[in-house]
Amino acid sequence: MSYVIRSVRADEWPAAKALRLVALQDPVAPLAFLETYEEALARPDSFWQERTAHGAEGADSAQTVIAEAPGGQWVGMVTVLLEQPGTSDWAGFPVERKQGHLVGVFVLPEERGSGLTDVLFDAALEWAWAHGAERTRLIVHEDNGRAQRFYRRMGFTPSGVAVPLTSAPGEFELEFVLERD
Repeated sequence: MSYVIRSVRADEWPAAKALRLVALQDPVAPLAFLETYEEALARPDSFWQERTAHGAEGADSAQTVIAEAPGGQWVGMVTVLLEQPGTSDWAGFPVERKQGHLVGVFVLPEERGSGLTDVLFDAALEWAWAHGAERTRLIVHEDNGRAQRFYRRMGFTPSGVAVPLTSAPGEFELEFVLERD
């Protein structure tokens, strides 16, 4: 099946919300996402509108890339955030250079293993490199082996940074990085 890989448009917030809610019901969601289905479901439409607009086509600090199946169904997405040197990241760590940060990676279970995630990552990385990122990183739960294997296959390597989860004492998120060639 052929897919359209493209940036989301700001007015597509209902579809972005719907796919995120599906992602948060996935069995691996507690290891993959830092929010629950119930938290996301309770958010007002204004939250979803702002979130989608922030990463929409034409934005220059973030980009959400989707995979759209024939007929218009969204079957996967990833968002890349640009982090600027001199700022702090979501965990409070200093950002030392301009970098992309991949978040919200999700592909419908029936599409996994098809190469679709590779294509989504390629598009997100291309956007990050075109916007001056010197490296791209992502954070993955220490117990999410499936995701770690995929990230390694895409060329990401562990940086040695471990972020303790305040929501789960004793558990960690691991940083993986990909340097720009």
